[in-house]
Amino acid sequence: MKLTVFTTDGSGSSERDFDGFPVFEGDKGVQALKEVIVAINANNRQGTRSTKQRGEVSGGGKKPWKQKGTGRARAGSTRSPLWAGGGVVFGPRPRDFSKKINAKVRALAFSRALFDRASAGEIAVIEAFAPNPAKTKTIAATLKRVEPAGKLLLVDTTFSTEAARSARNIARVTLTEAATLNPLDLAQHKKIIVSEPALKAILARVNGGKE
Repeated sequence: MKLTVFTTDGSGSSERDFDGFPVFEGDKGVQALKEVIVAINANNRQGTRSTKQRGEVSGGGKKPWKQKGTGRARAGSTRSPLWAGGGVVFGPRPRDFSKKINAKVRALAFSRALFDRASAGEIAVIEAFAPNPAKTKTIAATLKRVEPAGKLLLVDTTFSTEAARSARNIARVTLTEAATLNPLDLAQHKKIIVSEPALKAILARVNGGKE
């Protein structure tokens, strides 16, 4: 796969072939990618929303008024869902939304997402994320040379403290490490900038069958 490789400051670039990229024909892996993205979103849900049912709200131990003779509708408890402050009928309760996806499907989805981004020319390589001096202004200028506009996903093996501090205040930038990169990250970002060491780690991960 041929990718554009930028210098550390983004001022120069060249085309270079990288071996080890997955190759797909047709729709192979598309369904796996969909399933994994759904699973990742489901697993990110906390499932802690909760409402009180009739038996959990306070009060209601005494009949509000006598059964007959008042002209009002019968009422046995202020806990009734019909009353303000009463219980909630079929409201949300704590639950586990997590979905299980086997390792082969996860690996296939990751490979497909990587192939789609690379074949569309949406992955660029940078020699290293090393702003000099270590300021937001410096790395912002570098990124502007590589990709002037739009959301960016920056991927490195491990971001240095200086690089992370410099990039974290840029609204359009998201940082992630090669070891934790997932299909959802690849699907959500139309432009991905990867350091050379991170790209090697990602390709080793793909060819090793790990996700």
